[in-house]
Amino acid sequence: MKMIPVSTRINGDEREFLCAPDETLLDVLRDRLGLTGSKEGCGTGDCGACSVMLNGRLVCSCLVLAAESEGAEVETIEGMAEGQVLHPLQRVFIEKAALQCGICTPGILVAAKALLEKNPDPSETEIRYWLAGNLCRCTGYDKIIRAVQEAAAEIRRLQP
Repeated sequence: MKMIPVSTRINGDEREFLCAPDETLLDVLRDRLGLTGSKEGCGTGDCGACSVMLNGRLVCSCLVLAAESEGAEVETIEGMAEGQVLHPLQRVFIEKAALQCGICTPGILVAAKALLEKNPDPSETEIRYWLAGNLCRCTGYDKIIRAVQEAAAEIRRLQP
């Protein structure tokens, strides 16, 4: 099978890799680049566990061919923290126990960050709507929603 060379920017770093024409972005992130934060929950785009940002758009990386990331900007859960400093969403999720097994958590965090970048003061309904593509099989969603609300308030306080 002919491999395709791809050059992209992932979490701010230039990355190059070879991929098969039918290889998903999720598989390349996990298996070729060692970025294992994004999880495969379903492989059909129904659960959101593999959510990443692709050129500023929230996508399920299990539905994107890796070759489609040529020249693109990809943001994964690994790029969310700044060094050892967790993003407020990450920290609040831990503090408020808004996670259990962790399969869905990276995708939910990426989706919540995307929401807060577009709308820093979302209502509960907006948060629930925005995160509707991210399924969690372990928790009720209330802790997740409350954690997003608390992190949003903290982010607003920190901004000039």
